[in-house]
Amino acid sequence: LVGMVVAVSYLLWILAPTASAQDPDSQTSVATGPAPRLNGKPDLSGVWQVPYVPDMSVTQGDQRGTAELPFTPWGRENWESYDPADGDYTGSCMPFGLSRAMNAPYPFQIMQSDTYVTLLFELNTWFHVIPIDGRNQPEDANPTWFGHSVGRWDGDVLVVETVGFNGYTRLDTIGHPHSDELRLIQTFERIDAGHIEYTVTVDDPTAYTEPWTNERKFSLMDGELIEYSCEENNRSLWEGRIKQWFPPWFDGPR
Repeated sequence: LVGMVVAVSYLLWILAPTASAQDPDSQTSVATGPAPRLNGKPDLSGVWQVPYVPDMSVTQGDQRGTAELPFTPWGRENWESYDPADGDYTGSCMPFGLSRAMNAPYPFQIMQSDTYVTLLFELNTWFHVIPIDGRNQPEDANPTWFGHSVGRWDGDVLVVETVGFNGYTRLDTIGHPHSDELRLIQTFERIDAGHIEYTVTVDDPTAYTEPWTNERKFSLMDGELIEYSCEENNRSLWEGRIKQWFPPWFDGPR
């Protein structure tokens, strides 16, 4: 139990804003008026402050969760047996995955054109490119940490579907599971000059008996992203304070 508390505390620490991070209270814009438009579509561009969502099932602040998650037997066993002290992958500075990157308490930037929307995360300077040119998902997407996304406009709402996850990540800091069958559906609606309403729906028949959704709101920031670096050889691994993570298929020495 002590080890688990230490591990969770460390994972919360690496995600918590520091003195060098953007201060959302001083950086959040008071932009008012209607949402700007780009070639007839809402312009999502900007640097956005997001709420920290360590647990996607709860409702608090600017997020609304699904209180009782509809676990399958596999999902519940995975959730109840999860122990972050046993080498959580984020402690080894591996990619957090799309869901967990969106949940982090650090801002991200949206860059938009007629053919692409790109998410630039302050968190470890990761990026995610979303085609919005009408293409479909590939039949056999190469499994990756952040998955493969395509987007489309539904009126003034950008709908992004992501598949092709490698199954190594978790949905949030508290450790809600998913499999490589995960399909994330995100929506972005710029409701005015200063805010985006965002939803994410988790559809994973291996882990959950039905899809479930989390909702939240983003606020425009008057600032820029700053550098964030977390590397695989971080000091806590060297000194043995946390256990190194290994992918499920690894059968070498540990």
